This record gives sequence, structure tokens and C-alpha cells, in this order.
Amino acid sequence: MFAFIATHSQLHLDSPDGTGFSGIGWVKRVGLAALAAEIAWIDSAREFAMSAETAKLPSTFNRLAWSNLSAQSAEQIALAAAPIVAVLLLGVGEGQTGLLQTALTLPFILFAVPAGLLTDRMSRRHLMAGAEALRALALAAILASIAFGWLTLPLLSLLGFIAVCGTVVYSVAAPALVPSLVGPQSLPAANARIELARTVAFASGPALGGVLVGWIGAAPAFGVAAALSAIAVVLLSGIHEPARVIGARRHPLHEIKEGAAFVLHHHLLRPVFITQFIFNIGSFLVLAVFVPYAVRHLSLSATGVGTTLAMFGVGMVVGALAATRVMKRLAFGTVIGLGPVTGFVAACVMALTTIAPTPLLAGLSFFLLGAGPILWVISTTTLRQSVTPPRLLGRVSAINILSYGARPLGSAIGAIVGGVYGAEMCLYLAVAIFGAQALVILMSPAVALARQPEMVADADAALRVQIMR
Repeated sequence: MFAFIATHSQLHLDSPDGTGFSGIGWVKRVGLAALAAEIAWIDSAREFAMSAETAKLPSTFNRLAWSNLSAQSAEQIALAAAPIVAVLLLGVGEGQTGLLQTALTLPFILFAVPAGLLTDRMSRRHLMAGAEALRALALAAILASIAFGWLTLPLLSLLGFIAVCGTVVYSVAAPALVPSLVGPQSLPAANARIELARTVAFASGPALGGVLVGWIGAAPAFGVAAALSAIAVVLLSGIHEPARVIGARRHPLHEIKEGAAFVLHHHLLRPVFITQFIFNIGSFLVLAVFVPYAVRHLSLSATGVGTTLAMFGVGMVVGALAATRVMKRLAFGTVIGLGPVTGFVAACVMALTTIAPTPLLAGLSFFLLGAGPILWVISTTTLRQSVTPPRLLGRVSAINILSYGARPLGSAIGAIVGGVYGAEMCLYLAVAIFGAQALVILMSPAVALARQPEMVADADAALRVQIMR
């Protein structure tokens, strides 16, 4: 996600004459192109929210879903606006924006596991509301700093870091809260609803953030983001979270080790984690080199690059909209395998552009890279919620987020291989990486699941741990 946003901002860091990649004009052109490409899908998302399947979900869950939409939109608008503000308002260069992106990425690596531990130790609703309030305050502080002329790159990085800490806690706690709000058979529909909110925000947030900065100025973008975070807090306050038994606290390292051991020793969750780790390397390898490749090899303008990248968000929305129906018609394990296989096909299609340099193939690749893997996210989230005891859900969700640590690795591989051998070699390497992740999941027992596993209770899990020992 962060590299995807970074590719949008990197285009206007250096602006050779005649390329059209400059300043606010670039923001407007790319923002409008992406926004126009996605308005129809946002309308479809609204229809989905009112569909009969969604209406069957409890009202307290619907508050969580709308809170998730507000929170995710706030995140995407702020993440898109931050590097644009750094370049246009503070006049920083490429190296400094790289440091900003690092500050916006580090919380996922540093605080995911502690967030998981907190999620299992306290009320998940209260934890999420507090985290979202923290993000709202950080975004409001950026707004005030811009208004009073106090904003500097270190201050922007610090406040952005704090805001993303709120994002990490929300992202870890939300999947752990969902099973307590809906029944086991409603988990796929509930997770599809959660992911749909995320994909709509992901698809429209960067474009909206760019348009707000380009047309109105930097401050309104962060003001809108802060307001959306505040709305998410209000919605969370109305959620009824059923009481649950919280075990006696032990040493934090012991509890963290317990969560990691559960994932790494589980015959279904281990291959899912490995697959996701490899997938992140491959996807961010492609994203790291696509913009210069598209400009030089595919002869795309700023608008063309923005529209092509927007197909990723379009694919995500389409996949989320279709997820519930797909999971009803296909075996549960088949849906799990669809994402990695589709990712491999997407990598092959992108590699074909080295032979047939057309933006249509690149757009199709990004569409597939969005549509297939979103089915993976929904199905594997449902799998984790089903096979993980409630007392471990927070830590298991956190271990899952740690797979995002592969993203900087993918970007680094892209920088090294692309710098030495060129972007084309990176695309061929991506085919091999995506092929590896597809093989891992296809050789695992997860794809053989005929249906969603039965929910595991804490007592059942304890018994299984004793047997394993």
C-alpha cells in the first residue's frame, strides 16, 4: 500500500521539461484520471452496502463496517497527501521523501505485535476507538501546523508516524473483533464487507488526497482525514462488544511467542503466512519499477500512468463485490488458491509488456493483481478467524501483518536488480517469485478444504496444544 502511494508521489519529484510530470498540474491530472476511473465502482460499493446479504448482518457489525470505511478513508487520504505536501509545500527531494515513507511504514513493523498483545488483553472496541482518536489528533496537529506555518519535514514525519500507529492498532484489532459480532456462517460476508470498505478507500483515497492538495491546498486534505477519523471513533462508541474471558496475564514475550508458535506450527496457517510473505515481495518488486518502466517503455504520460495504476483499485473493488458469491459457489480451499494463482497470471501478463509494449496489458495485470488477491485476503482472514482460539486472535492477526515486512524487501530488490539489469529483468524475476508463492499454497492442505472450518474454542485449542506437546 505504501509503495503504491509512493509511486504516485515519486513522479513529480524531478520534472524534466515537456514530460508533464510537474507539481500541482500533475496532481490534478492523475487525481482526476484515477477518480473518474473509480466513481462507478464506488457506486457499486454503495449498492453492495445496501444489498440483502449485507442487511442480514447485525446492526452492531454494520457500525464497525462504516467505522472501518471512515478510518480507512482517513488513512488513504493522509498517506496520499503527506508526500505531496512534503514536495510541494516543503520543497524536499527524493531522498527526504524516502525518509518520510520510512516513517510511515515503520509502525507496522515495530508495533504490530504489541498491538496484537493489547488486543488479546483488553476490550477490542475500546482499543480501536482509542487508536483512532490518536490518529485524529495527529492529523489535526498536522492541519494546525500547516495553518500556523510550523510544519517541517521532521514534524510531518513524527505526526505521520503517530497517525500510522493508530492505523496499526485498528488493523490488528478489527479482524479479532469481527467473530464476536457475527455468527460463524456470516464470517465470509462480514469479511467481504470489511475488505470492500478498505478497497473503496484504497481506490479513491489517493486520488481524493491529490485533488484536495492540488485544488484547495494542503490543510483541507488533512482536515478531511481528521474528520473521518473522528467519525470512526463515534461509530465505534456505539458498538456492543460481547464480554469475553481474558486469561491471567503472563510475561509479554511468553504471550507473543505463543501467538507466533500457533501460526508457524499450524498446518493451515503456516503455508498461508509463507505465501503472503512471498507475494508481498513480488508485488512490491513490480510496484518499485513500474513507473519509470511505464514512462520509458510503454510511453505513458502522467495521466496514463495514473489510470493504469488505478486499475489495481478497480480490481480490488470488483473482487470484494464478488467475494461473497464466489465463496458460496466454489469450495473454500479453491477460493484460497485463486488469489496466488491470479497473482502469478498477473505477473505473466505484465512480463508480456516487454514483448508487446501496450498499456492495455499493464492495466489488465494491475486489475488481476487487485481482483484475485482480495479474494485471498477475505478467505484467509475467515480461515484465521475459524481455526484460531478467541484468546489468540489479536496476536495471530499481528503475526499476519508482520508479513508486510516483506514489502521493503521487494522494493529493495527492485532498486538493486532494476539499477543493474533494468526494469525488464525485474518483471521476469517477479514471474518467478509469484510462481513460487502459488506453488507454496497449491501444495498445502489449505486448498483441499471443501468448506470453511468449524470455529475453534479456547478449550479445544488448549487440548490440541497439549496433544502436540
